[in-house]
Amino acid sequence: MSLLHLEDVTRTVIPADQPALTILSGVNLTVEPGDHVSIVGRSGSGKSTLLNLLGLLDLPTSGVISFDDRPVKSYSGARRDRLRGASIGFVFQQFNLLAGRTALENVTMPLLYSSGRTFWRRKKIAAEMLELVGLGHRMNSMPDRLSGGEQQRVAIARSLVRGPRLILADEPTGALDLDTGQSVMELIDEVAERTGAAQVVITHDPMIARRARRHFRLDRGILTPVDDPAFEPLTRREMREMAPVESSPVAASEDGEREVIELFRVETEAGEPEAPSETAASAEAETEATPETETETRRTEGTDA
Repeated sequence: MSLLHLEDVTRTVIPADQPALTILSGVNLTVEPGDHVSIVGRSGSGKSTLLNLLGLLDLPTSGVISFDDRPVKSYSGARRDRLRGASIGFVFQQFNLLAGRTALENVTMPLLYSSGRTFWRRKKIAAEMLELVGLGHRMNSMPDRLSGGEQQRVAIARSLVRGPRLILADEPTGALDLDTGQSVMELIDEVAERTGAAQVVITHDPMIARRARRHFRLDRGILTPVDDPAFEPLTRREMREMAPVESSPVAASEDGEREVIELFRVETEAGEPEAPSETAASAEAETEATPETETETRRTEGTDA
């Protein structure tokens, strides 16, 4: 049984006072559970439109999209929304984090639509997911206090917190530097492998595309398999060589007591890391100046002698 299947899918839009514009034409694609697919295409090739169809955000003009072998058109809009929320996780190029919420609150958001035990354990589940992506020490940090790589990790945690069966990544490393981008892709691959989720990665970067097991090219709305040695899947050795060298982790410390934030609580105060105090800064400056001071002392003693 396939997880997601597109058969002869076409998407046509009619702009105001313009003739009909066909964006996708005769797209065929099957995604199996645990699959890893990459789609490469230039700007304007229809990638965003295809992503919206894969994510059940839009319906095709013609053709059939099936999820778990059931045509999506047979679902009501509300049921399609529930299916998308429970089974599909999105990772975007732009992190789309809520500026006024901590990392923990951002990751907790999707769980507000859960029910039963998951809903009541939402903060614990979100905290565990942040630990999984290596941000357990940054739970109470606001997005503007996080680096680009950390923000993308929060976005990944948010997209995976409900345990989706399909991960759709749209240029997930486009806003990151090379090393950080490779780390992020390693993380997505690791979590997908651990949970058994399928991945569809839309990218213009051949090195990111090579991480997948199957490759496609989207050109002028037509999707075709890629049979090119340049897109051969990376070997494990190549992936290890591409992985950035991480420095030894340094324990992060924060002054004051760190509390677990309750979502939407008015009196909540986010505990942010404080800047080093002037005393600490002075002590550090004195420590750094010690060698020069000792040298000057020796010169003075020699002169006096």
